[in-house]
Amino acid sequence: MAEGFDVLVGDQSNDRMDMLKAFDETKAGVKGLTDLGLPKIPKIFVRPSEELAEELPHKNTHKIQVPVIDLSGVFQDADRRRQIVEEVRIASETSGFFQVVNHGVPLSVLDGMIEGVREFNEQDVEEKKKYYSRDRTRNVRFNSSYDLFTSRTASWRDSLTISFSGPDETDPQDLPSPCRISAVEYSKHMEILGNTLLGLLSEGLGLKTDHLKNMECSQGHRLHCHYYPACPEPELAIGTTKHSDAGFLTILLQNQITSGLQVLCQGQWIDIHPVLGGLVVNIGDLLQLVSNGKFRSNEHRAITSRIGPRISVACFFSGPVNGAKIYGPIEELISKENPAMYTEVVLSEYVQKFFATALEKYRALDDYKV
Repeated sequence: MAEGFDVLVGDQSNDRMDMLKAFDETKAGVKGLTDLGLPKIPKIFVRPSEELAEELPHKNTHKIQVPVIDLSGVFQDADRRRQIVEEVRIASETSGFFQVVNHGVPLSVLDGMIEGVREFNEQDVEEKKKYYSRDRTRNVRFNSSYDLFTSRTASWRDSLTISFSGPDETDPQDLPSPCRISAVEYSKHMEILGNTLLGLLSEGLGLKTDHLKNMECSQGHRLHCHYYPACPEPELAIGTTKHSDAGFLTILLQNQITSGLQVLCQGQWIDIHPVLGGLVVNIGDLLQLVSNGKFRSNEHRAITSRIGPRISVACFFSGPVNGAKIYGPIEELISKENPAMYTEVVLSEYVQKFFATALEKYRALDDYKV
């Protein structure tokens, strides 16, 4: 048995921290565990009994659906654009989630990104270990559960993070070879689409098209490439725990193998099924803050499955995270009838607090309510 895994698999230690350290020191991630063919998951991945007992109902209902918005004609037809803005506004004010199709990103680019993530995770483990790190200042890093040592439950996923923000521009040669070309190409398309969406959201707020862009909401972005191996006990594990996104905007690519993303709507978990060529878009906490609560950052999670691997790529737009930029409710949205709901935040301090807190415990907006 691989060195380090014996502590997890054999239950030789009842000390959770010892088990977490043993898992982390293998640098092989969750896939390293699944390669052993385990019939059961190690204890660090089992959700607390009280959490399992309080599990909310999960229904695939046709009454509640995340809208799919067709972006075709968004730049060519003024009437069509107004219709799209209205659809985006309604979705952003209600569930905070929607999918977009005909968004301008070629299917070949989407498929290439998914395949690149797959090849990275399924290559020889010694190659992956070269990128294993918990140093978040590194522009390229691989690990399992960024909050491994602070969360109640280890997440059943491995993640490759590629940052395209920060004082030092990411050198493509620093990226792993299996996904180097695909990630750079995908990133370029995400930057364009991100600004397109921020333009629609600005108009949905009754502002000029470039308002959110001029606020540097799209300055820099990060790709979080998640690999969720098949899980032998999916009813006990979690892929990504319930949370809301800390930034302004997230664009998510999912492979077609199985549904894993769920959004919390009307007290129940709703699947967001992958749409061929589609991308999931959701509002983040900072956009709820600057929109003074008009747009909604909603809680969501990723579940596990006996089918796998599920692969997703989340592109986060969080602004100039390394600077002292201050964000607060947009002045044009504040009035006597609609006073500010949130205080101002220093972005760098906000980000530091996020990384110092377990994802399941982080509720940023609660700390900044007036």
